[in-house]
Amino acid sequence: MSLNGQIPNGSAQTPIEISSTQTVIGINFGNSFASIAVLTKEGLPECIANEDGERQIACAISFHGEETYIGNEAKQQLVKNSANTIVGFRNLLGKKFSELPNDRPSNSSAPVIQHPDLPDTPAYKVQVLLPAPSPLSPAASALTTKTNTPAASQVATPRSEPIPAERVLTPADATTLFLRSLLQSAEAFLGKSVDGAVLTAPGWFASAQLGALQEAAEAAGIRVLQILEAAGAAALCAAASATQSGVGPDRTQLVVDLGASSLALSLLAVRQGLFHHLVPPAYHADLGGDAIDERLLKFFAKDFTKKTSVPLKVAPASEGPDLRAEARLRLALLHTKRTVAASVSGAGGSAATCAVESLKDGLDYTGSVNRLRFDMEAAPVYGGVVARVSELLHRAGLDWAHVDEVVYAGGSACLPGLDAALAVHLREDASTPFVTGTVAGGGAGDPTTVLARGAALQARLLADINGADERVRKAFQRGSEMVGVEATARTVGVLFPEAAAEGLGGQWIGGIQAETAVPVRRTYALEVDLGEQADAGEKRVGLEVWEVKEAVKIEKVKSPKEDDDDEGFEDEEEEAEAEMEVREKTIEKETYLGALVVTSRLGWKQSKGSRWRTSIVVQFLIGPDGKLEVSAYERGKDSTKQGETSVLVV
Repeated sequence: MSLNGQIPNGSAQTPIEISSTQTVIGINFGNSFASIAVLTKEGLPECIANEDGERQIACAISFHGEETYIGNEAKQQLVKNSANTIVGFRNLLGKKFSELPNDRPSNSSAPVIQHPDLPDTPAYKVQVLLPAPSPLSPAASALTTKTNTPAASQVATPRSEPIPAERVLTPADATTLFLRSLLQSAEAFLGKSVDGAVLTAPGWFASAQLGALQEAAEAAGIRVLQILEAAGAAALCAAASATQSGVGPDRTQLVVDLGASSLALSLLAVRQGLFHHLVPPAYHADLGGDAIDERLLKFFAKDFTKKTSVPLKVAPASEGPDLRAEARLRLALLHTKRTVAASVSGAGGSAATCAVESLKDGLDYTGSVNRLRFDMEAAPVYGGVVARVSELLHRAGLDWAHVDEVVYAGGSACLPGLDAALAVHLREDASTPFVTGTVAGGGAGDPTTVLARGAALQARLLADINGADERVRKAFQRGSEMVGVEATARTVGVLFPEAAAEGLGGQWIGGIQAETAVPVRRTYALEVDLGEQADAGEKRVGLEVWEVKEAVKIEKVKSPKEDDDDEGFEDEEEEAEAEMEVREKTIEKETYLGALVVTSRLGWKQSKGSRWRTSIVVQFLIGPDGKLEVSAYERGKDSTKQGETSVLVV
């Protein structure tokens, strides 16, 4: 109720309409950045900004005097207050101090130390200022007059100043502080409390790390519905926008999660909304966006020295002025990379600037890098990602041509040069966010928000099944036995034999694709041509049931020649280099499983003089025991009549 025309606290309208069901959110908690997603009234996930207007919130905490900064404000403190600024604490969750590598990089933030009280526990030590003590002693404060005023004291009043102190925080303490700030940002945006949240975590997190993350989140006041693997969150978000990207319900999906400090690759089989790993995911801690930053730092430092004649050594920096200059450059690079990521046009597009005030010795710096030069600096990282993807496909026994869709996640995956490097090996019809145009403007394929939005979709699902059967709820708990699945090894389908047909010898209809989780049921309604006339009102339709093997056919073709006046100067070597490989998916018969015969009595003609046609319904069923059952029957034109069913059990 409003009093005196005022609006009650928390009743202001949010920028987007929020779902009126149970209030849940999705949180992508990365090692460098985090993001928050809520659900709109239509049930669509939307990434929101915090109080500072940032959708990508830096995972940083800084202590400056009596103030505590969290997020992007804390990252600014790395320039002059690095010793009291904590970053990279997520990857230390649940780890022992003895497990940390001795040669870990020494960045310009608070160092990791052994906790002084807790054995074998990593921690951070920062300098803070405690609030000033009361100017009156406890004894003097107890002496009050009838008006509740402190009695006069003959002792001189001490100076009221904050007290310097040391504060020791474990990675769990830092995580709790950071997640609490994310929760407060979400509740401030929604105008009401949050009932639950789904958090993302990398697939390489061990059980102890997942447990530490859940405990830290619960200590922050978050009701954790589930800790979702990052690849699962990306796949969920991609499935929600599958119609927009134009991919089919059965596809092979490659998830490329390129963050600042690591690369995670997952190869998923997507079958009618169900996902599972084809091979164990690959994680590489030696490859990430930081490698691109280091090369760009050296590029801009060299340019600064060239313009000012002031030496600047970065990546690594040794002296104090160089350390501060490197910290300033790193902050400026965030804007530079975002500008490059937005320029999805050609390689020679507009340049991205890098401007820093008082970079070193009081000298300002303004430099620029165009898309071509940027991709040249990032080429080693792009090449490393391509090589790691090739290794993953080799382990799965697949070729690049088997990949139907690529999903990108992570801040460094939004660079168009990475997509261009992978597109060289993919099929022309393979779907990526850059091909479908869903990256620009924070679209459905934006790698920086895809994980948070996928977590929000999972949170909505868990909220909807809150009152479901206990077995259903347990299936989503950590360590559930229902997560593992059995899958088919080969594609099973039916073949309509044709005398003059090439290839497989008829019309092929794939029923159940390879790598489909069992038990599974697939039903197809097929319209069949019966010919110009039906003998005595009946005609038999034969179907062969085959198990097939998918392969890739590679052909070398010459690239189309460009018009050139100097054609006479082309030599044989240049013509040989003009050849290019074209990959095409093929299907080969492997195992004959049997045949079905359907007698047609319900056929019809579209018009007088046209050919007879009928509708045949084919159903494939594979049970938990792996047995295959294929059935087929004829269905009338109005779908009310049904013929006899022919069944094949293998």
